[in-house]
Amino acid sequence: MSDQSPPPGWTPRDPDTPPDVPQPRTDPSASQHAPQAQQGRPGKKARRKRTGWRRFLPTWRVVLGGILLVALLIGGALVAGYLLVDIPPANAAATAQSNVYLYSDGSQIARDGEVNRVNVPLSQIPRSVQEAVLAAEDRDFYSERAVDPKAMIRAAWNTATGKGTQSGSTITQQYVKNYYLGQEQTIKRKAKEFFIAIKLGREKSKNYILEGYLNTSYFGRNAYGIQAAAQAYYGKDVNKLTTAEGAYLATLLNSPSAFDVVSHPQSRPRALARWNYVLDGMVKKQWLTPAERATTQFPEPGKVRAAAGLSGQRGYLVEAIKDYIVDNKILDDKTLAEGGYRITTTIDKRRQSALVDAVDSQMVSKLEPETRKADRLVRAGGVSIDPATGKVLAMYGGIDYTKQYVNNATRHDYQVASTFKPFVFAAAVENDSRTQDGRRITPNTIYNGDNKRPVVGGRIRFAPENEGQISYGNITVNTATDLSVNAVYAQMAVDVGTGKVKKTAIDLGIPENTPNFVPGPAMALGTLQASVLDMTQAYATLADHGRRTPYTFVEKITKGGDTISLPARTPTQAISREAADTTTSMLVSVVDNGTGTAALAAGHPAAGKTGTGELDRSAWFAAYTPDLVTVISMMGQDPDTGTLESLYGALGEARIGGGGYPARIWAAYTKTALEGTDPVDFDLELQPGAAQPPPPTDPESEPPQETPGEPSPSTPERPTRRPSPTDTTGGRNQGGQNNGGQNQGGQNNGGQNNGGQDNGGQDNGGTTQGGDQGGTTQGTQGNTQGSAQGGTQGGDGGPAEGLRPPSAFLE
Repeated sequence: MSDQSPPPGWTPRDPDTPPDVPQPRTDPSASQHAPQAQQGRPGKKARRKRTGWRRFLPTWRVVLGGILLVALLIGGALVAGYLLVDIPPANAAATAQSNVYLYSDGSQIARDGEVNRVNVPLSQIPRSVQEAVLAAEDRDFYSERAVDPKAMIRAAWNTATGKGTQSGSTITQQYVKNYYLGQEQTIKRKAKEFFIAIKLGREKSKNYILEGYLNTSYFGRNAYGIQAAAQAYYGKDVNKLTTAEGAYLATLLNSPSAFDVVSHPQSRPRALARWNYVLDGMVKKQWLTPAERATTQFPEPGKVRAAAGLSGQRGYLVEAIKDYIVDNKILDDKTLAEGGYRITTTIDKRRQSALVDAVDSQMVSKLEPETRKADRLVRAGGVSIDPATGKVLAMYGGIDYTKQYVNNATRHDYQVASTFKPFVFAAAVENDSRTQDGRRITPNTIYNGDNKRPVVGGRIRFAPENEGQISYGNITVNTATDLSVNAVYAQMAVDVGTGKVKKTAIDLGIPENTPNFVPGPAMALGTLQASVLDMTQAYATLADHGRRTPYTFVEKITKGGDTISLPARTPTQAISREAADTTTSMLVSVVDNGTGTAALAAGHPAAGKTGTGELDRSAWFAAYTPDLVTVISMMGQDPDTGTLESLYGALGEARIGGGGYPARIWAAYTKTALEGTDPVDFDLELQPGAAQPPPPTDPESEPPQETPGEPSPSTPERPTRRPSPTDTTGGRNQGGQNNGGQNQGGQNNGGQNNGGQDNGGQDNGGTTQGGDQGGTTQGTQGNTQGSAQGGTQGGDGGPAEGLRPPSAFLE
């Protein structure tokens, strides 16, 4: 018998439902219209769906689950890392390799990196020295854990995001890095450092770790460990170090090379600040009493004792290259000190030899320090750069790195003098500057060049002296550049704006942090203390038509099979071509007609500027051909005390000027460096009104030339000079300016007015040969008298070299 269908309106009973449970009645028609929520389970509310932007947010359950998952992963990674990472054997840094430095052709310059290390037990290191190191690097070493997670994360993040390296590691971590790992800044190395430090902190005592740290740290001067550092800097064993000396060695840990106040005098303020920080930290930790702190004086470290393999120019080159690598963050000094790097440089072997030979033949061979006391003071520095590529081709740092350890090409303690003046004029053209009365500044603009003329329009009262106390009257900017007239350029700096002058100099390549780089009218005289290398960079920008290519010493760095990446050196248009080229045109005149005529011996068209520092402590010649820029400087320094000294009497000369020995060295080097190449003229695009005006035909009726479209200045007066009691014959007065120079055989009668600039003027009977050589052979009545009386005594386009008194101002 088959089952009967249930009556209409009744829901079939679930076979699993007990018989006594009532079954709900359903209406088929009602079920079709019931809401969706009511079709679910009885008594169960349906979940409300999220709409709009809330749909994209994770629920709290998802967030909580994610946090727990991340925590679990991190915890697992820490456990796994601790278990998997073992304490390794000592790394290669513990037995550092040599670095090899190569010329651009692949031949070897030098090899460095021989290990200088002597391990000592902690008991032999004075407690005050230990505390100084802790005050510098990790003041809570004995109370803190082996690692600092916050510092580790911060350092790893900065490395990963390219923000540079940052230390914050504990001494334990630093010891692990020094002894077990390496100096490379990678996340992998940081992770290993973290786990090894934890294990080491659990297995070894604090004293063991501190002893290892002090014996493996790099202190500069190729000294590894505190004992080697004590000998390298103070010539004594570590157990004899004073608190002050220990604090200085602790200072070096932060930046070993940069804080060496002997090798890098320009870093002295930073090193002293760090030294004071260490001592103040010792007071704060009560390791040093305030009374002891107050009486502690800075302990001057001893001279650098260079390795024999770095004699001659090799040591200067190696140190300059190392500084470049560290300063440009290619490698830090500790990583570089590990060694094993093969460094191909930009130094051209032939030109390097040419520069050394030029200094030797033109200056060093003529020094007689045994008979002339002043010759003991003479130093020289030089740098040569390819302006198109920025490559440093040659550098002269001193007579011998093992005898004069400070590199004269990179030091920052001598004024650059009048070699700064071209930057003032370049700023004038770049900013379309005008004089106080509204005339545009061009090479033909008239300025008053009287001695001690007060500068107008500046906030600081300034009345500069001219070289030789000469008053020139109204002269053109071009002539003022030829003769290096201070009064004109101090006024021009104010007309342009000293802030704009500084900006232009920085754009050209002068570092903003150069000592004494203070905006003011005196800056036009070159009171700042830029290095020879810095000045070569700036002049290279002028030579390359205002395009600045950052200089470099390095072509390639490799280690094993790896090539180290080098920083980009993208050329930039620092100033307009018009500003650079117009400046070059005036510097060509300095070489052809002014104080730099000695450079003509190079046999190539050249543009340059001379300079003589305050109290004649330095003499400069900065010049360039279209494809080679070289700056030469002579400096005075006491070899015993290191103090800067005047060069009066050196090489048998009453005074040393930039147009003398520096210019002759430049000419000898440039002639050899460009041997086999044809002379190339400058391709210049000048500012409007900068072209040399044609000479007037009638000196009695023709007004002076003026810049087109500008007010007519007053008629320039002939230069006059306050005579010196000892300066009555020769030089510019009888054989120079007056008889055979600018007055009768020079600019007035045989010069600009009658004979023109070319035939009887500045070239043959004018400014330069009338002043320097006492007249000309083609000029006027000064021929015989000028040559005889003033010919051998005319200075660098200034007063008679042998007769002018010492001055306390700049040329």
